[in-house]
Amino acid sequence: MGGTSSTEVIVVGGGVIGLTTAVELAERGRRVRVWAREAAEHTTSAVAGGLWWPYRIEPEAQVGDWSLRSLAVYEKLAADPERTGVRMVDGVHARTGLDGLGPWAARVPGLRAATAAECPEPGLWARLPLIDMPTHLAWLRGRLRAAGGVVEQRTAHSLDEALGEAPDVVNCSGLGARSLVPDDTVRPVRGQLVLVENPGLRTWFTAADQASSATTYFLPQPGRLVLGGTADDGDWSLEPDPAVARAIVERCARVRPEIASARVLGHRVGLRPARPSVRLERELRGAGRTLIHNYGHGGAGVTVAWGCARSAANLLDSPPHP
Repeated sequence: MGGTSSTEVIVVGGGVIGLTTAVELAERGRRVRVWAREAAEHTTSAVAGGLWWPYRIEPEAQVGDWSLRSLAVYEKLAADPERTGVRMVDGVHARTGLDGLGPWAARVPGLRAATAAECPEPGLWARLPLIDMPTHLAWLRGRLRAAGGVVEQRTAHSLDEALGEAPDVVNCSGLGARSLVPDDTVRPVRGQLVLVENPGLRTWFTAADQASSATTYFLPQPGRLVLGGTADDGDWSLEPDPAVARAIVERCARVRPEIASARVLGHRVGLRPARPSVRLERELRGAGRTLIHNYGHGGAGVTVAWGCARSAANLLDSPPHP
């Protein structure tokens, strides 16, 4: 095809998975174009709470390595939180025990059982990356530009369209993969958040109810406290539900009563791109064309982003099987 080169690659998708993958490729010397349907600040990634933790994501055997790779990157980025949006913050995962986690947990520095003073019910204490997603997405775009990559606001109508313009394409289309691949195992898991003025909380808290779509968490982000949340499987609505918002505030206030009187700053809804397991694999399309799929990360995209980016880049760089 005229105008393409063997180093050119198009990344379809401008959320945290797409941008992180694009950075990895550009810093390996690839000429990268990101096709983003919308600006990064309008993606599901921008709405994410941003706490690193491999939650509700498969396949478990690979998720641990992807997550730990990302953890190592975020620990370094936390040295410059104003630019990168990454901070290391203490907090508690209630109703969670070490025995219920995979082998990856043994490699998370300082992860331990919470004391009764830290959490009135069984739980885990940890110091984890907490990522201010709007800041982080802007930083990723800047790092991509510095490596020679570009972001184009463009909707891909098919993966073949992208393969017509570059010999290599990485599909990081998230929920869009449902129609783009097409892959009907991709489905939305709706998450609703409430943003309030922070009444002075410096630690995060999470508690998941396995028998319900409701979760309880609060995350201290710059200029706000993020309250959550929901995990409504198959729900496509992007409209905040006032009753759900009230219930979120009430659940969080049962843990920290001062939240009840915090001034509400806004409401957010995001659709997590869930799948029974992440699809990270290579598809040869003939005539020297390679398609890498990297989607289906659910609500754990930021947790596995750097690990999946490296795996996707390795797949692209490795010779095809005979």
